[in-house]
Amino acid sequence: MPRPIVAIIGRPNVGKSTIVNRLAGRKEAIVHDEPGITRDRTYKQAFWCDREFQVVDTGGLVFDDDSEFLPEIREQARLALGEAQVAILVVDGQMGPTAADREIADWLRQQPVPVVLAVNKCESLDQGLIQAAEFWELGIGDPFPVSGIHGSGMGDLLDAVIAYLPETSEEDEIEEIKVAIVGRPNVGKSSLLNAFVGENRAIVSPISGTTRDTIDTLVERDGVRYRLIDTAGIRKKKHVDYGAEFFSINRAFKAIRRSDVVLLVLDALDGVTEQDQKLMGRIVEEGRACVLVINKWDAIDKDSHTIYDYDQHIDSRFYYVSWAQRVYVSAHTGQRLQNILDLANIANAEHKRRVSTSVINEVLEDAISWKSPPTNRQGRQGKIYYGTQVRSQPPTITLFVNDPKRFNDNYRRYIERQLREQLGFTGTPMRLIWRGKKPRDVETRGTSNRAIRV
Repeated sequence: MPRPIVAIIGRPNVGKSTIVNRLAGRKEAIVHDEPGITRDRTYKQAFWCDREFQVVDTGGLVFDDDSEFLPEIREQARLALGEAQVAILVVDGQMGPTAADREIADWLRQQPVPVVLAVNKCESLDQGLIQAAEFWELGIGDPFPVSGIHGSGMGDLLDAVIAYLPETSEEDEIEEIKVAIVGRPNVGKSSLLNAFVGENRAIVSPISGTTRDTIDTLVERDGVRYRLIDTAGIRKKKHVDYGAEFFSINRAFKAIRRSDVVLLVLDALDGVTEQDQKLMGRIVEEGRACVLVINKWDAIDKDSHTIYDYDQHIDSRFYYVSWAQRVYVSAHTGQRLQNILDLANIANAEHKRRVSTSVINEVLEDAISWKSPPTNRQGRQGKIYYGTQVRSQPPTITLFVNDPKRFNDNYRRYIERQLREQLGFTGTPMRLIWRGKKPRDVETRGTSNRAIRV
């Protein structure tokens, strides 16, 4: 049974995202002194007493203006109410009731969802009761004075909220794979998310920077639950001013760090840009599994050589991540979208896979028989005693050798290439740690870890 949903509704700049962060116990929603920061509806996990639920943040509602994203924000709020069990209307206690608050209250009375009224920015307990009393005129029930910044009054508010939530039962254990969708602005990340979900989960617009917050969406397929994380488009650092976009990009980087698999979305019309290469470098640095998603493939004029030429272009620009699988898709037509999660499954499994020490040493022995370790000018040859996998996510193998300095970059790349060819690890980076060890220390570990014969 999915967790019940609590929708946060209100006009711009009343502190909705601050309250969402308070309920979720984490500073995830972007908070900035500028109207319209939140646009899409974003979901966070929260709990109170014995109840777990999802809290969904929405953009600030404005009914008398159809400029920029305001109609799309209203649609996102309507969709949030359609799936919520209860809504929290957030108002500004310091400003008092406004015409916009009254208009939203009238609109909420027409929705089939119970509403709890939160009067935010009531930092003073005594003054807060007076400020909250002014909102009785909205006619939607008891006004609860709260402070999203300090947390005062939140307990009473949540007691009223969970009274409308159904009892939750223990969910069946379902594997969850966290999949971050990253890329430059306007490559089609939000379009991909909407195509996966089958609804307008995120606002799609030709205007760069439409998505600001990271957007978590749960999708289940074949007994596997995917947490799809849509992120803001990441531009070059020199083009980013401090403010909403700065915080958005930081959220995107955090999404890479907390994901199992990253979908790096490329624009087929633009090809692989320098910024795409930098993003891939960030993914490798974080040790995340990755799938290359080349979007807008339907917009390319094709002949019998197009796919091969494009593969060569990607190979030349991403030569250092030949392990990343790729798929050519169109979020607009739905072409090959079903293949994306299949590749994400493979990458996730390989990212978590462990290989026994005996298998690793068989591969090393075979590699050394074909190409011996180099010898330095003093005639001293490198020796690999044994290798063992020390961790996964990403797969990390430690090679115990007589002297790491005796192994040049060419030979290290050779060993990594042999390990990949024999062990796989498709879709995930692999790390090799070269560690020096004295021969007598190796012998004390037993015969299974003796130096590999050349």
